[in-house]
Amino acid sequence: MRPSSTCFGAPPQRRVLARLAAAAGLLLCLVPWSGSAAAGEVLERIASTGALRVCIWPDYYGITFRDTRTGRLTGIDAELSVELAKDLGVRVQYVDSSFPRLIPDLLESRCDVAMFAVGIFAQRQKQLRFTQPYLSSDIYGVTTKSNQTVQSWADIDQPGVQVAVQRGTFMEPVMRETLRHARLVPTEPPQSREKELMAGRVDVFMTDYPYSRRLLDSSDWARLIAPPKPFHVIPYGYATSPADTQWLARLDQFVSDIKRNGRLTRAARNNGLSAIVAP
Repeated sequence: MRPSSTCFGAPPQRRVLARLAAAAGLLLCLVPWSGSAAAGEVLERIASTGALRVCIWPDYYGITFRDTRTGRLTGIDAELSVELAKDLGVRVQYVDSSFPRLIPDLLESRCDVAMFAVGIFAQRQKQLRFTQPYLSSDIYGVTTKSNQTVQSWADIDQPGVQVAVQRGTFMEPVMRETLRHARLVPTEPPQSREKELMAGRVDVFMTDYPYSRRLLDSSDWARLIAPPKPFHVIPYGYATSPADTQWLARLDQFVSDIKRNGRLTRAARNNGLSAIVAP
């Protein structure tokens, strides 16, 4: 069957898709259900189910952090994921993920988009697609106030120093390439960088600006080790599967929108992240 040459008379779900695509600035002409979907598979599914599936890492302070007592989700991307769902006219459905699970969760369609300040670097770009950056962060060290081994940034890459990173984060490949003398110690649940540090099994762990705020805001033992000059600033974006270019375009339009209308600035301010908002 030939596609219709006009968008009129489309089924209700198709009209929803038209509105979604139009918001992204896309030229869309709907075709019968038996044909290929001009609106893109992801937008079709979102319109038909009324739900936007968002992958989050629920232990990312300031980004997507779930209170284990109340179950309440807070952070910049907790707020902005709700805004994206509102723009699409659907509800948000969260899918717990993590940096080690990020790629398979997206490629196997467990979620439509990952919204937890995902660092954009070459290794991930080989398999995923990213929006324009909305945040950016350098790498910081965190140690204990009582640690005598690491007192400054220069003390980190020294013989005998144990440096922890969260497996799957962008800090892992960066520090693996950078360290010449210290030993890299990747951690993953049930171990954590904080537990390894407090137990004395590592001397310092590397993290980003948002996660460092968690420790400085909630503990009296943590000491931040900042680089004396920019070390390895990474842009953060929203990630999705490469299978649907129209969905990526819609996400990128959302980032442009929240930059322009102040929603990004407001969400960053609410979560103490104004210093790392991308232009």
